[in-house]
Amino acid sequence: MEEERQRDDQEPIITEQALKEAEKYIEEEEGPARRFAGKMEIFITVVAVAMSLIHLYAAVGIVMTQVLRGIHVMFVLFLSFLIFPSFKRFKYKITWFDVLLSLLGIAVIVYMLVDFEDFIYRSAVPNFWDKFFGIILILLILEATRRSSGWIMTAIVITFIVYAFIGPYLPNPWTHRGYDIDRIVGHMYMTLEGIFGVPIDVSSTFIILFTIWGAFLEFSGAGKFFIDFSFAAMGGKTTGAGRTVTLASFLLGGPSGSGVATTVTLGSVAYPMLAKAGYSKEAAGGLLSAGGIGAILSPPVLGAAAFLIAEFLKISYLDVILMATVPTCLYYWSIFLMVELDARKLGVKQIAFDKTYSLWQLTCRYGFHFISLISIVVIMVIGFSPIMSVFWATVITFAVSFIRSDTALYPKKLINALKRGALGVLPVASTCAAAGIIVGVVTLTGLGLKFSSIVIAYAGGSVFFTAIYTALIVWVIGLAVPVTASYIIAVVIAAPALIQLGVPDFAAHMFVFYYAVLSEVSPPTALSCFAAAALTGGNPYKTTMYAWKYTAAAFIVPFMFILHPSGLALLLKGSSVPEGAWVILTSFAGIFALSAAASGWLLKKTNALERIILVTGALLLVYPAYWSDAVGIALVALVYLKQKLQLGAVTK
Repeated sequence: MEEERQRDDQEPIITEQALKEAEKYIEEEEGPARRFAGKMEIFITVVAVAMSLIHLYAAVGIVMTQVLRGIHVMFVLFLSFLIFPSFKRFKYKITWFDVLLSLLGIAVIVYMLVDFEDFIYRSAVPNFWDKFFGIILILLILEATRRSSGWIMTAIVITFIVYAFIGPYLPNPWTHRGYDIDRIVGHMYMTLEGIFGVPIDVSSTFIILFTIWGAFLEFSGAGKFFIDFSFAAMGGKTTGAGRTVTLASFLLGGPSGSGVATTVTLGSVAYPMLAKAGYSKEAAGGLLSAGGIGAILSPPVLGAAAFLIAEFLKISYLDVILMATVPTCLYYWSIFLMVELDARKLGVKQIAFDKTYSLWQLTCRYGFHFISLISIVVIMVIGFSPIMSVFWATVITFAVSFIRSDTALYPKKLINALKRGALGVLPVASTCAAAGIIVGVVTLTGLGLKFSSIVIAYAGGSVFFTAIYTALIVWVIGLAVPVTASYIIAVVIAAPALIQLGVPDFAAHMFVFYYAVLSEVSPPTALSCFAAAALTGGNPYKTTMYAWKYTAAAFIVPFMFILHPSGLALLLKGSSVPEGAWVILTSFAGIFALSAAASGWLLKKTNALERIILVTGALLLVYPAYWSDAVGIALVALVYLKQKLQLGAVTK
C-alpha cells in the first residue's frame, strides 16, 4: 500500500527541471526546434504565416493537386532546415549549410513546377537535370526526417531504397527484378506514386488544416477552458481527481492530436492534484499517459494517421470518425472503471478543488469553445468535405473567440496561431514525405504481396495468428518511428495479409492504426509514459506498466472487430441493429470484467483465481459470439456473487 500511495507529508510539486525533462519527449516526437529572436523570428513568422494562409486558401480555392503537394513540400523543407538543427551543438545557431539546404528545398520544387506538364511525361525516361534534382530531393527529405524524427526513420527509408536496387541478388521470396536510378527517381520524384503520393497529399490538405485549427483553439484559450471545465465538472467525490484527468485528456487531446503533448500539458496542471488524492508517482503517470494516448484515438480529430485511412480507402473522414466512436467509448469506459476501482484499492481521498467559477458560471463564460468541436462534425454530417469542414471550423473558432476580450484572436494572437499551425505540421509532413518513398518502393517492387504471403504462411492461414503477427510487426515498427510513419509502413506491408484472409479493408486499416498508436505506451520507447514519469519523478518502466493497465482495452478492442464478422458492429458496420447493439453491450461488459481483473479489485480485492476467471470471462465476452457471451456472463457473475456473499458474511 505504501508503494501505491503518495505520502501525505510530501507536497507534490512539479519543478522547472522536471517540466524541461518532460518537454524533451515532446521534442523527441515533434523535433528539437530552435527558438528565435529578432529579425530571424520575424522572417520565420512571415514564412510560416504565408504557408498557413496558402493552405487555407487552397481549401476553398482552386489549386492543382500536384502543385499544392509541391508547394507544401517546398515550405516544409525550407522551414525544417531553419527550425531543426543538424546537431544539438547548433541548436542556437543557423549555419550556412542550413541556409543552403533550405534554398535547395525551394529549387527542387521550382524546377518541377516551371514546366510541369513536360516534367510529368518524362517520368519513364528522366533527363540529367530530372535525376539531379530528384536525387537532391530524396536526400533533402532524408535529412529533414533525420532532424525532426531521428535516425531510425531515416535508416528505414534508406533500407527500402537499397531494397529497390538489389532485388535480383536477394533470395526468394524477397527477390524482384531490381530498378536503376532512372526508374527510382522517376517514380519517386516525377509521379504521384512516391514522394508526392497519398501521405504528402494528406499532409498538405487534412493534417495542416487540423494543426491550424488546433492552434486557433489553443491561442483562443480553449485548452485552459477544457481543463478548468473538467476540474469543475468532476470534483466532489473520491474519484474526482482521476475523473478530471480522464475528461480533460479527452477534451484537450481531441484538438491537439498529440499523445505526448497532451500528457505533458495536462500533467503539469493535474499531477499535484493526483498526488494529493493519494496516487503514487507511477500510478499518476500511468493515468496521465493513458489519457494522452486517448487524444490520438478520439474523434473528431484522432491522430494524423486517421486522415490517411480515409485517403487510402477512398472513404469519407466522417466514416473514419464513426468507426472510431465505439472503440473510443470502450477505451474511456475502461479508464473510468480503473479510476473507480483504484479509488477503492488505493484508498484515494477526496480533495478540495480550487474553483474560481462554478461549472455553470464557467460554461456561461467560456462554453462557446465547445462550438468548434461540435461544428466540425455537424458540418461534415450536412455534406461538406472534411477539408471544408475544418476550414469552416477554423473560421468559427476565430469568430466566436471575440465573444470575450480575453479570448479574442486579435492580430498578434492570430499571427501566432497561423505560425504555430504551420510549424506544428513540419515533423509530420517530413515523415509523410519519407513514408511516400517507402510506399513508392512497395508499389514498385510488389513487396506488400510478398510480405503478406510470408505472414500468412507462418500463421498457417489463421486470421487469429495473422492478427497477432501483424500486431507484433506494427508494435516493433512503432517502437522506432512516429505513429504516422508506423501506420503507413505497416499498412502497406502487413495489412494486405489480413485483407487476403477475408478481413474487410477498413477493419484491417483500423487494426493497424490502433496498434500504431499503442506504441506510445509500449517500452522501450513509450514516449508518453516517459514524459509522464519525467513530470512525476516516478520510475518510467513502472509508469509504463500502469499505463498498460489503464490502456488494456485498447489492446483488446482491435481483435474484437477482425476475428468475427459480428465484431464489425464495433465499427458500426455490417450488422443488424439488434445484433450490433448486443455485440456492443457485451463488449462493454467484457471491458468491465477486464478492468476488474487488471486492477485486482471488484467488490473487494480479488485473489489469483478470481482474476483468472475474470480475464477468461472478459475475453469470452469481447469475442462476438452468443455461446462465448453466455459463458463469459456466467463466469463474471460467479466472481461477483462469490464476493457479494463474502462481504455479506463479514457484515453479519
